[in-house]
Amino acid sequence: MRPVLIWILAAVVLGGLAFIRLVPSDPARWHVDPMTVADPAKPHFARLGQGAVTGADAASLAAAVDAAMLAMPGTRLLAGSVAQGHMTYITRSRLMGYPDYTSIRVLPGSSGATLAAFARSRFGTSDLGVNAARLDRLKTALTTP
Repeated sequence: MRPVLIWILAAVVLGGLAFIRLVPSDPARWHVDPMTVADPAKPHFARLGQGAVTGADAASLAAAVDAAMLAMPGTRLLAGSVAQGHMTYITRSRLMGYPDYTSIRVLPGSSGATLAAFARSRFGTSDLGVNAARLDRLKTALTTP
């Protein structure tokens, strides 16, 4: 009886892990405008409000954002484009493959472009600070020459 329970438990755990890794990501659900999306009920998100003027034009800033995001391990573009200045990236954690989504909008301005970002986890109640850390790495990449 005991070995059967162990096998059932192992199957449930492996099934859950497979679900997390293989569940599709619907761009219509995850590609949001960081300027207008409401905060989720769970504290598994981070925001970067419309920040300081960069001095760069919107197209250059969007290209720099794209390069910085794609340089992060496990990250790919899910929806949007550099040309639109509105991109959503999916980043999967190395060990478990948990998906996090980062939506970014580049905003043109008369003195230079700015950006707003909204990063959140798909599963769980807490993101253990990984989304805020990702936005910090993005800010660092954009301000480091």
